[in-house]
Amino acid sequence: MEYHKDRFVDASLLVFKGEKLIAVIPANRVKDVVHSHQGLTYGGFVIDGALKLKDTMEAFKSVLKHMQNEGVSSFNVKLIPSIYAMVPSEELDYLLFLLQARLIRRDVLSVIDYSAFPMKISNNRKRGLKRAKANGLIVKEGTDFQSFWNIVLIPNLKKRFNRAPVHSLEEIERLHQQFPMQIRQFNVYRDNVIVAGTTVFETETVAHAQYISATEDKQELGSLDILFHHLINTVYKDKRYFDFGISNENQGKNINEGLLYWKESFGARTIIQDFYSLETHNHTLLDQIMQ
Repeated sequence: MEYHKDRFVDASLLVFKGEKLIAVIPANRVKDVVHSHQGLTYGGFVIDGALKLKDTMEAFKSVLKHMQNEGVSSFNVKLIPSIYAMVPSEELDYLLFLLQARLIRRDVLSVIDYSAFPMKISNNRKRGLKRAKANGLIVKEGTDFQSFWNIVLIPNLKKRFNRAPVHSLEEIERLHQQFPMQIRQFNVYRDNVIVAGTTVFETETVAHAQYISATEDKQELGSLDILFHHLINTVYKDKRYFDFGISNENQGKNINEGLLYWKESFGARTIIQDFYSLETHNHTLLDQIMQ
């Protein structure tokens, strides 16, 4: 998170049991509120996979006590989507119930589960793939973030939403240098001219399309169809999940219907990511849970 430390007041925490690190909380602080880090797509209470419920509860209780002692009144928690857990891990969901946390936002992610693969894709995607092949489009993996950012992504976001990518070009290039196997760039070319691309963030089990963008002629060319056909069926076919990310707007209260339809037309289905707010002084509610 060093690359955007100037944007946030860091409040991240490490939790130890004796000498062993058992949990990490990426977080930032705004006045008397701590947030699961607002500069991260996913991130909440990251625990050791071997940690049992009682130790998880004690760790989270110690975090809330520490925050209260530091003058923090509330903690806004962004849960990690279930597909990113290496083992079943919903301890925090239960603890938030006990702590009387309020659900303040719910996003929908469109995800392909490879255990149900191959998925049924729509005829629109099949026709798009045929157009892409007829137009001679080629998908290449490389490190040309610059062309994707400057020619495709930035102009597209500016025109459609009047905003810029969360990561600047310099930031994404720096992150790729640090994590070359986890951050990968795939671009689509027609006659050596870029027409589409996606930046994929990988975990051991999930491939997540962090940025997706194409030039205005994407429908005529089929550029995104050939790109994601290649990723889903070839590059990431051995993953457990392919995550297209959210289609939400307005803090989860609205859905971009066209974007959702496009993702689902590849066979993706919905899972959720929840956001909660809890008062730090409520840590006392965990004192008498174990009988």
